[in-house]
Amino acid sequence: MGPLTGMKVVELGGIGPGPFCAQMLADMGADIIRIDRKTPSAVAQETQYEVLHRNRRSVVVDLKKPAGVQTVLRLVAKSEALIEGFRPGVMERLGLGPDVCFKQNPALTYGRMTGWGQDGPLSKAAGHDINYISLSGALHAIGRKGEKPAIPLNLVGDFGGGGMLLAFGIMCGVYEARNSGQGQVVDASMVEGAAALAGMFYGLYASGFQSNQRGTNLLDGGAHFYDTYETADGKWISIGSIEPQFYALLLKHTGIEDEAFQNQMASDRWPEWKEKLTAVFKTKTRDQWCDIMEGTDVCFAPVLSFAEVQNHPHNKARKSFIDVNGVLQPAPAPRFSRTQPEMRYPPPHKGEHNESALMDWGFQKEEIESLKSDQVI
Repeated sequence: MGPLTGMKVVELGGIGPGPFCAQMLADMGADIIRIDRKTPSAVAQETQYEVLHRNRRSVVVDLKKPAGVQTVLRLVAKSEALIEGFRPGVMERLGLGPDVCFKQNPALTYGRMTGWGQDGPLSKAAGHDINYISLSGALHAIGRKGEKPAIPLNLVGDFGGGGMLLAFGIMCGVYEARNSGQGQVVDASMVEGAAALAGMFYGLYASGFQSNQRGTNLLDGGAHFYDTYETADGKWISIGSIEPQFYALLLKHTGIEDEAFQNQMASDRWPEWKEKLTAVFKTKTRDQWCDIMEGTDVCFAPVLSFAEVQNHPHNKARKSFIDVNGVLQPAPAPRFSRTQPEMRYPPPHKGEHNESALMDWGFQKEEIESLKSDQVI
């Protein structure tokens, strides 16, 4: 049983960062009801592949009907938190805005996930991860020298700067409400979340240590000792030998004896030395380099594909990946010594738990039958 066992949360179904926030909480044991809409999502896929929907139950509710809104408000009354990811104003128009919900539950933590934030000139404009991390400064810093910014999947905005930030904000709100008895709104903006992730680099830039020219700096692939390299079999490895003692091991295991290489931080020589390392790493296969460097203090790892991660000995030993109904996916994280999170539910079909979840949350069977007959659920 995870550390959040006993915590109740209502999730208004959406895509991307909102579901990831809910997954983070659900993986830790929170009892979450996901309110799904009858209409299909624009990015819907087969249920078993909706990894972000795991570990919680789905109830389909028609929010255009007053009885549907009242159903959600009854669930809110029993919850410690609510998660929603609509544009500002949508929840208010549905009759489920913060003021209404706080009347039902004054201690509710009302989690709002948007790209631009709840106010500001762009707040009502459409956008996606790529746009939000553009405004944060993070996207500009990612990529190779002389090339356009590289898109880091939607890890920086949607998930790191979005869903995970909201999960943190919700837990802060719940903690405070348990002490004060008063709820509040958590306004999680992906622009601000992505900027928070880049905080260290803002400090490096202010100090003059981080150039505005991407691909020329210590941690963006500019340094020859912090980069990825292709091997003889067309695969890739990663090197992160920043500290002098680790860098010395890199030179030792690559057989580089050129004394000039000892001057590690001579950044004007980095492009030249990168060419040398590129040639060296292409002399052996990825597995051969693993035999030489893996487990040493070089700071080395093979670059694994999604198809390869489950077979690596370290991942296997820690059971870092799990199979749920034939779908490989990351196991719940982080881990706890006593209250271990676990897989309780695979991703649900829409409305799969209309009856069981509502009954568990206090609805009577006759009420549920009435909602069904009126096509509210």
